[in-house]
Amino acid sequence: MDLIITKKLVIPSKEVKWRFSRSSGPGGQNVNKIESRVEIIFNLEDSEVLNDYQKKILKVNLKNKLVKNSLCLAVQEHRNQLLNRQLALIKFSSIIRDALNKPSKLRKSTKPTKASKRKRIEFKKKRGELKKSRRKEKIYTI
Repeated sequence: MDLIITKKLVIPSKEVKWRFSRSSGPGGQNVNKIESRVEIIFNLEDSEVLNDYQKKILKVNLKNKLVKNSLCLAVQEHRNQLLNRQLALIKFSSIIRDALNKPSKLRKSTKPTKASKRKRIEFKKKRGELKKSRRKEKIYTI
């Protein structure tokens, strides 16, 4: 089953790997028998559908979700494996769609202003004076 991201972008089923395991949580008598947890694994580097620009954008926008250049998504919300598979496909396609459409913001580096530097130094001096006033005086005996 191919994964439809947009009208022009469709990820073939051979590029998506599925993994199933036993889900934690409620399940009644089926709790130790049925593997209802679904995990999708998609390797960005090995993808033949995505071009280099799209791969680069996905790497930047999904850097917190990537593990060894692979996007992994696990779903275990339902007791039924089929429902979890459908939900995983929906979530997976929305993650990729959002990551491709989201413009990455570049941070403009700036220098601190003179006023902010002065305030910082004044605060540090006040803090130092406060700590100095808390000290006990040492009495030296000879």
